[in-house]
Amino acid sequence: MDAMVWMTGYVGGDVEFRTVKEEYTFASFRLACTPRQWRGGEWVDAETTWIVVSCSRGLAENVRSSIGKGDPVVVAGKLRTDRWTDGQGGSHERLVIEALSVGHDLSRGTSVFRRASRATPEAEPVAEVTEVTESAA
Repeated sequence: MDAMVWMTGYVGGDVEFRTVKEEYTFASFRLACTPRQWRGGEWVDAETTWIVVSCSRGLAENVRSSIGKGDPVVVAGKLRTDRWTDGQGGSHERLVIEALSVGHDLSRGTSVFRRASRATPEAEPVAEVTEVTESAA
């Protein structure tokens, strides 16, 4: 059973993008979530939660083209634990969201959607459409 989560926050740095064996694409970024709390009669920032978001294939391409440092985003995906051993033999782990969906948080601003093109081997090239306007005489 998968632990499905969604999280809102701000992109904490540049999106890292890589291709493996010219077939698989991956993107990742750090997501920062800083809750606001009412303390002593005023709103203050609580401790920031940082989590890594990983994306693959088409989502990775779209994230690379659409998301940037400081953008408010909504992420939905599977919660995973990433474990590794460093060069000195120390064990480490961190939580990662394996994203199924990433988008701008429209409660924070506006965004423009452009459908991604899906290349197929037998696809015909599409002629470019240009807008023609007539000036009033």
